[in-house]
Amino acid sequence: MANPFDILRGMLRNENTRGYDNRTVSGGLDKYIPAFEQQTRKASFDDALIAEVAAWIRDYGTLTPEQRAEAIKAFAPTLPTSLPKPQPQPARTPQPVQSPARRPPQEQRPPRPPQLPSAPEPLPQRSVGNGKTEFTQDVEAAPKMEAAPVQNQASPPALTLQPSPRADRPQPRPAPRPIPPKPTPRSPAKRKDLPPEPAGVGLDAPLTVLRGIGPKQAENLQRLDLRTMRDALSFFPRRYVDYSELKTINRLEYGEEVTIVAQVWDTGTQRIQGGRSVMIKSVLSDGTGTIEVTWFNQPWLVNKLTPGRQVQVAGRVDQYLGRLTLQNPVLEDIDRESLNTGRIVPVYPLTKDVTANAMRRWMYEAVGYTAPRVTDSLPETIRSRAKLTPYSDALLQIHFPDSQEQLAAARKRLAFDEMLLLQLGVQRQRAEWKSEAAQSLVVFDETLDALAGSLPYVLTSAQQRAVADVRADMARPAPMNRLLQGDVGSGKTVVAALAMAIAVGAGAQAALMAPTAILAEQHYRSITKLLGDNDPVRLLLGATPESEKREIYDGLRDGSIKIVIGTQALIQEKVEFANLGLVVVDEQHRFGVAQRARLRSKGGNPHLLVMTATPIPRTLALTLYGDLDLSIIDEMPPGRLPIDTRILYIDERERAYAFLRKQVQDGRQAYVICPLVEESEKVEAKSAVEEYDRLQTQVFADLRLGLLHGRMKADEKDAVMTAFRDGEVQVIVSTSVVEVGVDVPNASTVLVEGANRFGLSQLHQFRGRVGRGAYQSYCLLASDLGSAAKDESNARLKAMEQTQDGFVLAEKDLEIRGPGEFLGTRQSGFGDLRLAKLTDLPMIDLARREAAALLAADPKLEQPEHAAIAGRLAEFWRKMEGAGDVS
Repeated sequence: MANPFDILRGMLRNENTRGYDNRTVSGGLDKYIPAFEQQTRKASFDDALIAEVAAWIRDYGTLTPEQRAEAIKAFAPTLPTSLPKPQPQPARTPQPVQSPARRPPQEQRPPRPPQLPSAPEPLPQRSVGNGKTEFTQDVEAAPKMEAAPVQNQASPPALTLQPSPRADRPQPRPAPRPIPPKPTPRSPAKRKDLPPEPAGVGLDAPLTVLRGIGPKQAENLQRLDLRTMRDALSFFPRRYVDYSELKTINRLEYGEEVTIVAQVWDTGTQRIQGGRSVMIKSVLSDGTGTIEVTWFNQPWLVNKLTPGRQVQVAGRVDQYLGRLTLQNPVLEDIDRESLNTGRIVPVYPLTKDVTANAMRRWMYEAVGYTAPRVTDSLPETIRSRAKLTPYSDALLQIHFPDSQEQLAAARKRLAFDEMLLLQLGVQRQRAEWKSEAAQSLVVFDETLDALAGSLPYVLTSAQQRAVADVRADMARPAPMNRLLQGDVGSGKTVVAALAMAIAVGAGAQAALMAPTAILAEQHYRSITKLLGDNDPVRLLLGATPESEKREIYDGLRDGSIKIVIGTQALIQEKVEFANLGLVVVDEQHRFGVAQRARLRSKGGNPHLLVMTATPIPRTLALTLYGDLDLSIIDEMPPGRLPIDTRILYIDERERAYAFLRKQVQDGRQAYVICPLVEESEKVEAKSAVEEYDRLQTQVFADLRLGLLHGRMKADEKDAVMTAFRDGEVQVIVSTSVVEVGVDVPNASTVLVEGANRFGLSQLHQFRGRVGRGAYQSYCLLASDLGSAAKDESNARLKAMEQTQDGFVLAEKDLEIRGPGEFLGTRQSGFGDLRLAKLTDLPMIDLARREAAALLAADPKLEQPEHAAIAGRLAEFWRKMEGAGDVS
């Protein structure tokens, strides 16, 4: 909680700016004493200290401005600057009753504040500049408002405001009003407040059937992908504000979201900011106390806030000068069904010219009309076993929940549906692929041993297990579908090269598709080096010259080219294979289902090996790639030195530059990675282009620097990377494109600027660019934040310092950022997962078991009771295919 003495210090500073006129609080500083005592006792400050400070505040008004100035100067530094530490509570024993006059020993109490001088004794005169400062209501230079007393006001507070049109009415003294009882939860489907149902409303009816949505608003809503009533059902709120708590004014607490029902005492308007804006102030009372409520630039509210009128307002309880207030709350009449107060209020995504209140009204009507008509796709047996609420009720409650319990039940039901559809898809796909026929590609032990023996190093145990898995799969007459997962530098490429050699040895062709030209070229060099001249390898990119492309097309068509490595150029129509037996896809999650399917279609039904260098927690991998068998390389090649990882804060850049220069002088090379390509006005982060210019001219003028980013042409990237690999460039300044860049064993240092802006998995990829050679390597994580910042991103950086295990970091990254950001926004294949969380392992396990049982009973979902779920499954996977690869 906030330190109440910080609030008091702010008041005293305000007194200084006002010339010590004792008007910081309406009626004098002593009006703050009740709130001060309540807040300090709640914060567990010493009672004696509270009493002494309250006495000081009470006497303040008796002094002259000059005396007040001297008193504040002596008093303010003695106020506690932090909350008291909680003390352990010892076992209580009977104690003799102490007289109220007794006090604890002096050394156990906070220091006594200086006593105010009594008014009759004049202090030495002290100049206070211009003396009193005239208070103005310009909110750019002064507090927003003068708060009315909150608790048990005996009479209406005086407001120095322009009177409202009906301010001359006698102001009522409302009797204490009990809090209205909470409404009994009820389903929106049974509410009677919906207007008559428009004729012809169906799930696919346009939103223009709703009141207030004409052609213009329909066009606005299309920007949110809202076109039909069906779209509205899945347009879930992005968050909720709980205004269901009805409280009396005397029970309000700072920071809570509440609804209060009260009577208007007085309302007035005031011009602020030089007359450019208008402020509406209203004093409300419910018999237990009064509270001042403020609205800005809404002059029409004056007509709704007439004295004597009963209203309900909802908002966050704020605090101004120690008084509780409400600023810009939602205002509703108490005699109507409210969508904005007195309930859990949904907050929807908005777009230009669409207000929050209008969106809530339209969604309320759309969901109320259509949700009861939706067929529940889940069989009753599954709903009962999993203890799930009916689908229609879940849709109604996810939009306009009657309670937190019903909101939780709605989320559970809708999340289960999403996860079940995902599991049904991958499990059915796995069964279908296992039932298809494929070439049996067999290799003899002697041949495989010879291939492994020709490698420049001995395979690790994890690599040997992965090769054995792949070999066994390829020997079967069913297509292999295997995910090869390994950390940066763990040796996945070697396993892929041996798999391709097995395919070629069995008389088939092999193709490897990478997401970028940079990575494709890296694989081309590595695999050519590993396989030597035994199996010629060709590289096919979009930038490959046409004459060379035609030669490669012909070689693949007649079978003379056995291995090809490339980008999406491999799936062009001109590419045909004589006998494609193996497809290797690197960086699995970066390709869509359709892209991978096109490559597989060029060989009938080839074996498939997909690889990812992003460590994925096993439970998540089994969920994402449930149709694939899994091989994990969790062991690094011998001789690799751990990479020394250090965090650098904003005042330590010069140390980093000095260290980097020393590494270059010792013959090593370095990366400097920036978050952006070019400087952005909206994002305060270093850009590669700007940083390259600055480093080259001001910091490393004597070194050879190179620039690399994603907007460069392919041949420009090739030239920079080739120069870096060959040692002609000593420091390369790059964006995140270097994440899957060239393998340069001589590179020993990577400096990541704005490291707090990257996720853990991406930082781990950057770190993997070094440590490839025999030299000690370093990863310097330069944070934009100070070392004292309590920021989640700084916690991530500390995790990088503590471990080099990519799987441990992946678990933490998934927990922090969620699957969409973890795998790459809009590329993860999970664009349609709205409520399901891939970290909810019990839900995943439940959905996996129910999907398996359903497919065991009806593999093709052909039974009549499964028709609805089959339709939803088809629609779900159509959306998935447009988003990315999930299998």
